[in-house]
This record gives sequence, structure tokens and C-alpha cells, in this order.
Amino acid sequence: MTRNLSITLGLLLVLALGFGVFAVVRAATGDTGSAAAERVPEELLVREDSHYLEKNEDAKVTVVEFLDFECPACGQQYPVMEEIKEKYEGEIDFVIRYFPLPGHVNAEASAAAAEAAARQDAFPEMYSKLFETQQEWAGASEPTPQVFVGYAEELGLDVERFTQDMQDPKLLERIKADIPDGTEAGVSGTPTIFVNGLPMSSMPSEKELSRVIDEELES
Repeated sequence: MTRNLSITLGLLLVLALGFGVFAVVRAATGDTGSAAAERVPEELLVREDSHYLEKNEDAKVTVVEFLDFECPACGQQYPVMEEIKEKYEGEIDFVIRYFPLPGHVNAEASAAAAEAAARQDAFPEMYSKLFETQQEWAGASEPTPQVFVGYAEELGLDVERFTQDMQDPKLLERIKADIPDGTEAGVSGTPTIFVNGLPMSSMPSEKELSRVIDEELES
């Protein structure tokens, strides 16, 4: 093999490897475009007992977020999701699924607070409360259920019932039941967001979400 041919083959190999790395990075960041993404089956994303922040008759688009209330990234994503919820009010369904991460001490306790509030038809109120106060309780060295009981009182819930529900083993089972669905859907961290089954990039912007939602509404 001549020296020039060796150099040429070497350059081609570098270019091929570079393209491969670019493709992997692009896939990892979710920058693949909605048309190229593979849709996750709806039965993995929405169950009969899933909680809705928005539910509209004949909605053509369903946004699903797997989250951990203690996750800092979920806290940063919260304002974006509020923008989307307000922008598309009356047009989309917005579903929340639990995906508590083992490294967060209050992950299950905060999810239990949301689930206990849901039993009093106050899931959206507790959802917002948990994110708006996240810096007050996240990162604790041990679970702080008493903080969440205080939030229930502020929201005007039946505190005795709320406290009992937070300790109900069936409530924890309900929270953990979301995890296998998320895992099968490809969720490995939070937040993970889907639009009509299309996986979004990690922490998608309002612009990215709006683009995909608009495409789905127009299809």
C-alpha cells in the first residue's frame, strides 16, 4: 500500500468515525427531529389511573412527563411546562407520571404527597406547590413528610386524611407502578417528556415543545 493511499484511507476513517460520533451525540441529546423518532405506545405512557394536569375532550395531542419532584432538572423544567400548559389550554392533554430516583431522599415522600393530594382531588395544586417550594425541602438528609403535611394544610386539605394516606402502603405501590412503564418506554432519568409518544430531548425548550405540538395538531 502506497503512502498516499494509506493517508487517504486514514482520513476517510477519521471522517467516518467523526460522523458516527456526531450521530450518537445527536441521538443522545434528542436532536433527531420528531419525524425520525420512534413513537412509544400509548399504553406505556397513559394508564387509567394516570393524573392529568389538563384533560380536554377530543384533544389531538397528549404530553406526558415522567418526573421526580425532588429532581433539580425537573424543577428547572417546571416553568417551561407551565408555559406549554397555558399556551395550549383547551387543546392538549397533559399527563404526569411518577419516576422517583433512588438518589433523592424525598423523591418517594414528595410523590406520596402528590398522590395523597390526588385522593382529595388536589393533584394539580400539590404538583405546583412541590415545584414552587422545591428549594425548601430538596436535598434533605432524610425524608421530611411533615413539610408536605404543612403544604396540605396550606392548600386547605383534610390534614388527618392526608397524613393517613401518605402512610398507606397501597399509595406507595401506586407510585412505584409507574416505574416499569417508564423504564420500558426508555426513561432513565428525569424529566423525560413525550408528545404523542414522541420522545423529546432532555429538558426541551418551550420552542422545541411548541414545534412538535404544532406539528401534531396540524397532522
